[in-house]
Amino acid sequence: MVENLGTFLKSRRDRVTPAEIGLRTYGSGRRVPGLRREELAQLAGVSAGYYARLEQGLAETASEQVLNALARVLQLAQAETDHLHNLARHSMRPVLSDPPPEQPHPRVLSLLKSLGESTPAIVLGRRGDVLAWNRTGHALFAEHLAYDAPQDVQLRPSIPRMFFLDSVTRDLHRNWHTLAQTHVAYLRLTAGRYPTDARLAGLIGELSMHSADFASIWAGGEVADCTTGTMHLQHATIGALSVDYQVWLQPDSPDHRLEVYTPNDTGSKDALSVLTRQTLGAGATAPEAN
Repeated sequence: MVENLGTFLKSRRDRVTPAEIGLRTYGSGRRVPGLRREELAQLAGVSAGYYARLEQGLAETASEQVLNALARVLQLAQAETDHLHNLARHSMRPVLSDPPPEQPHPRVLSLLKSLGESTPAIVLGRRGDVLAWNRTGHALFAEHLAYDAPQDVQLRPSIPRMFFLDSVTRDLHRNWHTLAQTHVAYLRLTAGRYPTDARLAGLIGELSMHSADFASIWAGGEVADCTTGTMHLQHATIGALSVDYQVWLQPDSPDHRLEVYTPNDTGSKDALSVLTRQTLGAGATAPEAN
């Protein structure tokens, strides 16, 4: 399910029409939805034969200058350009390997602890596994799961699996479809960064087999980073609320993302305050996460 450089180039070439880039065409006998290979090659300043080899996976390398020229003609966003470069570094079919279980960096855990419990927060690994969360983060998004689940590498909740395979999580998010598209687009970006990650490839295959929604969105080929956004929730305990999320990254552990959630209106702020009081009352004697 993980794409290669040629597949990505073709999908983006199909999206760009000659009119969008000011290319004059004559007649109506075009057989492709977007640019022809020869047109893209000419606009990017490379030979048609070389570009054809890139798309067919027959060229060994592509320089940074060529990739940037292709990105310019294809009108790629920054995340898509990054994805293009990542795929070019692994143009041949990668050999998958099983990486060791992820462990959250102590500094990330310290930052999580410093937020206290009034601000929900979750630490995510590269594949969207929950590596840690505070009590309000757990209560807001996964109160139907065990609080200490992230401590067991075999039981760690997976946000992508929850989003597409868990009906409770789906019902929680009123803007599920928008967020689902973001999750898939970010997962594709991650797959380009880590093409040899067998667990990541397995996750993508599992979701494609068991979720028609995931398979449909994945087939769309979108690529995007995930840094900020809004979640509209319908929580079983505190009702409707809306929160903004923002992602914090540590330079020495870029795989680990600390997501922090803040209310974006007065009603949501009051609802989170209620959740915090209930959560601290219920978990006052529970052990701390490590």
